[in-house]
Order: sequence, then C-alpha cells, then structure tokens
Amino acid sequence: MSNRVELTGRLVDAAELRHSPAGVPIARGLLEHESTQSEAGAERAIRFRVGLSAAGSPLAETLRGLAIGEPVRVAGHMRRSRQRTPETDPIIISVSRLERLTETE
Repeated sequence: MSNRVELTGRLVDAAELRHSPAGVPIARGLLEHESTQSEAGAERAIRFRVGLSAAGSPLAETLRGLAIGEPVRVAGHMRRSRQRTPETDPIIISVSRLERLTETE
C-alpha cells in the first residue's frame, strides 16, 4: 500500500515547537490549500486545512520559522494526529520534505 502526499498551501497558524522525551524537536502547524481541480469534467474549487507535524532537525526548526501566510510545498505521509482512536483523531501530514515557495509558484 502507498501513503504519500504532496501539497502546496500557506501556513495559517504559527507552528509550535516542542521536544520529545528523547529530545527530538517536533513542530506542528496548520496548512491551508486552495486550488481548482477538474472532477467529472467540471472545474471545482478546493479549499481545506490540514495539520502538519515535522520531527527532527532541521525540518522542525524550518516549519517553526515559517511566517503565517508563507507559501510552502510539503511532502510526507498521512497519519492520525494521535495513535489512539482512529474514529475521532484528525488526519495530519507527517512532513518529510518542506520547501518555501515564491508567490508565483
């Protein structure tokens, strides 16, 4: 099975940085994606928000350093935000690559 995702969007909530009990830096933020996609032959406006989690250096620090509204491209895999209850936990992107974009990208 495959679990890979790549999205562009803007950071809409300042990322928080914490450290795991083992001292690994972990940043969490919120990305808003907005685009137009073709579905069943019709153009459809798409807009949603998804949580981001970036662990380890320098990825966590990079996410923490982003300004609200800054355009980015993230790649990673999807997972539950907590690994406890699959029915109620929100889905987030566990980030493995983070790229700052210019306004024209």
